[in-house]
Amino acid sequence: MNTDEDQNAILLVALTGGIASGKSAVSDRFAQLGVPIVDTDLIARQVVEPGSTGLDEIARAFGREMLDEQGRLDRGRLRELVFADEAARRRLEALLHPLIAREARRQVRQHRDADYVILVVPLLVETGLFEDADRVLVVDVPESVQIERLMAREGIDAGRAARMLSAQASREERLAAASDVIDNSGPLERLDQQVEQLHARYRALSRRRRNRRSGNG
Repeated sequence: MNTDEDQNAILLVALTGGIASGKSAVSDRFAQLGVPIVDTDLIARQVVEPGSTGLDEIARAFGREMLDEQGRLDRGRLRELVFADEAARRRLEALLHPLIAREARRQVRQHRDADYVILVVPLLVETGLFEDADRVLVVDVPESVQIERLMAREGIDAGRAARMLSAQASREERLAAASDVIDNSGPLERLDQQVEQLHARYRALSRRRRNRRSGNG
């Protein structure tokens, strides 16, 4: 990232992939190797906790009916609204994306001594966020595999699963944005190998960059 001097020293890897591609399985393996993980899905929940600016802005924009009886975000109701109304979805994104991005960058700065940081951004291609990432790592599987996994995970039929896929960027669009690709359609052993290979590559890239910055390379 290049927003300040501290972040310039951090190699930032933005990890993305379609729904049910196995992003969590990949990020978990990087975490097991000691790599810091910043997950924007988790941050998206944090920024709408009760008392947060994000939750207050949602209530003002879409009405108090978006809150449940405990004053928490009614995620199901909000999801139904934005799924049916494109303008509402864009308005919600305009409210939340800056908050998510700001907190993600703050968390990345906390790991300034790491070789690199994995920033998990499921909708990286769709949102255009974090264009300053040094590498884009795409977790890739055939769409048929995504549909099978969604049917098993969500208990839905193939038509519903296909519609969920169509709401995201296409596989081709994600691959076009990729610096690196992990094929997650094979056995777990193959996934482990790919993660370990990329871990070595990213550490080497980080060392070269730090050497250049210190005048040793």
